Amino acid sequence: MNNLEKNITKNVLILGLCFIIGLSIVSYTMFQIKTIDNTLSVTGSAKQTVMSDKVKWSASFTRNVYASQLKEGYSQMKNDETIVAKFFKDNGITDEELVISPVSMQKQYVYEKTGAPDEYDLVQNVSISSNDILKIKNLSKNIETIINQGVIYSAYSPEYYYTKLPEMRVSLLPEAMKDAQERAKSIAESTGKKVGSLKSASMGVVQVMQPNSIEISDYGNYDLSTVEKEVMITVKASFILK
Repeated sequence: MNNLEKNITKNVLILGLCFIIGLSIVSYTMFQIKTIDNTLSVTGSAKQTVMSDKVKWSASFTRNVYASQLKEGYSQMKNDETIVAKFFKDNGITDEELVISPVSMQKQYVYEKTGAPDEYDLVQNVSISSNDILKIKNLSKNIETIINQGVIYSAYSPEYYYTKLPEMRVSLLPEAMKDAQERAKSIAESTGKKVGSLKSASMGVVQVMQPNSIEISDYGNYDLSTVEKEVMITVKASFILK
């Protein structure tokens, strides 16, 4: 066999080997694609209406004084604190439920009043945490008694919480999985296949929403504005198709 024939034979062998390797890669890719096609991923959900069982209510009262009036300002704050504490005690708020912070002092910077005497804001924060939702809800609408006594009182809206959320997540999980399976079954039947065994499943974030709300977030949602809430969980499940 001359050199030309040897080179031709060598090239033929190389081409044949490349073809076999290429065919193997194609076959493996087709197998992978087939495997992926035989898996169906769906999202199921379940929700339940709950009533908040804890409320937090924050507020503050303030005095604005000049530097030369700080002593009188602190005396006024002490008197304001007495009025605020009495109001809540008279309305059934216990010492365990009520926290009034010490006085904090913040200097005001008013640049357009160059040379004016220094002014300070004296502030005390009020925090109430209670299981009596209705009582706090009513109190938040009736703080005129405090204001009518000269207290500069500013209150935020109450925040309503549901403390049994971890247990709720667990109880809703089977229902969400059932919903995912029903969705998978409906999709599979439309393609002439059947749902087989569960391949994987993961639970999504919890959504705590206002009733009938459609506002959800990829990072979860926790609405604090309403006493009645809807708790929703989602489950992402993958099934083998037969």
